[in-house]
Amino acid sequence: MSDFNTLELATDSRGFATLWLSREAKNNAFNAEMIRELIIALDHVQGDPALRFLVLRGRGKHFSAGADLAWMQQSAELDYHTNLDDARELAELMYNLAKLKIPTLAVVQGAAYGGALGLISCCDMAIGADDAQFCLSEVRIGLAPAVISPFVVQAIGERAARRYALTAERFGGQRARDIGLLAESYPASELDQQVEQWVANLLQNSPAAMRASKDLLREVGNGALTPALRRYCENAIARIRVSAEGQEGLRSFLQKRPPSWQAQEPRS
Repeated sequence: MSDFNTLELATDSRGFATLWLSREAKNNAFNAEMIRELIIALDHVQGDPALRFLVLRGRGKHFSAGADLAWMQQSAELDYHTNLDDARELAELMYNLAKLKIPTLAVVQGAAYGGALGLISCCDMAIGADDAQFCLSEVRIGLAPAVISPFVVQAIGERAARRYALTAERFGGQRARDIGLLAESYPASELDQQVEQWVANLLQNSPAAMRASKDLLREVGNGALTPALRRYCENAIARIRVSAEGQEGLRSFLQKRPPSWQAQEPRS
């Protein structure tokens, strides 16, 4: 399923989607068209109840080189209000990805610069190649990582965000893992194999429970204890226990058989 110029949205018969950044000739750099198409693609994903999770990838050598230089040149010639409209569009993309109902996994190879770190940070999980190169490069060209900054801080913490946003240092996959941007870092030759292992693991899990857990963790936030949060958590476990998949999961565990979501027929 793909009617896009800058993306490919592919649905796997096992019940998940892969969203490919597909401007390979431009190293998957963002422009206004890609941002708009990403928003539309995420709407498609959000509206498909059969999808269990989303994988975000980049075609070719690089995940994404950040903002397209031609688009940046055009932006430099626009007035404040037009630039504000562009910023709001980018913010809509980042917030929509961050609040997607299903789990999201970013897979990173090659370069991931500027706004690409925003996409990675908005995903629930990310893995990448050891030789991938990350950079919050905005200050090198007189800009700031403004729209993506809340998500980057959530992903790597305030201290690391200050360092890399202010120095524009490049860092590799293992460093990205150490600071929390990546969950795991692998040799580049093993990355596709590892993606399949992550996919297989996610397919073991109850789709409804993953959605409920994502809602739960969004509500929990930084874990500050309040009476309201306690009530929310109590209600959350009660709801999932009496749900169809919750009941099926408990029965299958007690009966020592696979739950129904692990035995679904592939979609045509």
